[in-house]
Amino acid sequence: MSIPNYQTIMLPLLRLAADKQEHKFSDSVQYLAEQFSLTDEEKGELLPSGTQAVFNNRVGWARSYLKQAALLSSPKRGYFRITEQGLNLLAEQPEKITSTLLERYSEFQEFRNRKKDQSKAPEENESTHIPENETPEDSLASAYKLLRKNLEDEILSSVRDSSPSFFERLVVDLLVKMGYGGNRQDAGRALGKSGDGGIDGIINEDQLGLDVIYIQAKRWEGVVGRPEIQKFAGALQGQRARKGVFITTSGFTKEALEYASLIESKIILIDGEKLASLMAEHNVGVAVVGKYEVKKIDSDYFDEE
Repeated sequence: MSIPNYQTIMLPLLRLAADKQEHKFSDSVQYLAEQFSLTDEEKGELLPSGTQAVFNNRVGWARSYLKQAALLSSPKRGYFRITEQGLNLLAEQPEKITSTLLERYSEFQEFRNRKKDQSKAPEENESTHIPENETPEDSLASAYKLLRKNLEDEILSSVRDSSPSFFERLVVDLLVKMGYGGNRQDAGRALGKSGDGGIDGIINEDQLGLDVIYIQAKRWEGVVGRPEIQKFAGALQGQRARKGVFITTSGFTKEALEYASLIESKIILIDGEKLASLMAEHNVGVAVVGKYEVKKIDSDYFDEE
């Protein structure tokens, strides 16, 4: 199943605490992951910031909202316990706990009002709502993914409209930003100089030149098929080369992908979408227009023990 949202997590989390014992937050994350039958991949999926697992973050927000409604309390750092108010809610046997249900509690209403006051500009009159199924980090992640997808689409469109010579320079810039080729001048001399049977250029794998990578870069409209990859692989064998990168602005056929995965030489295939993603990741052809820092409380700082 997919990773549940924080509202889906709230009821199982409250039920976990129904034994009136203190529960360690990290243990509850593991318990709930098993309850939701999450795979290792789902448990390891990170927020776009890369600082926390998505599921851990959503369990954290579920606990936070239950605490704001006084359904859970924190007897000490990293632990939680159910309150009488929480037990009373479980006695009603709710099918699900949502932020709308939490509105019945004055403690949660006060919390919501504080959030509205903090986020409202002087000229604003509308209230700020907690997303029905998303945590604040989920909302940021969704917005980031949309912005990133739009950016990558623009990058790919611009790359496809570029000239062959500009595309070669672009490939050089990207590989250098990724740590290959030493410096741009050395890498630039390599690409576009070989022209040896399916090889467009040669670039150092590291700054010392301990190994080299052979490159094929093509601005194609149609998909690249197996014959082109075979030709490139043959050129590598002719040079007794072990590593190659085939970059295209289009895509690869299934047969091309399968062939590259089976041959002895290591050939990395980079299609247009992957190229655009790498350019965005390594800041090639893009500019930073804003930066936002998302911070969280440093619990260790407030630990008096």
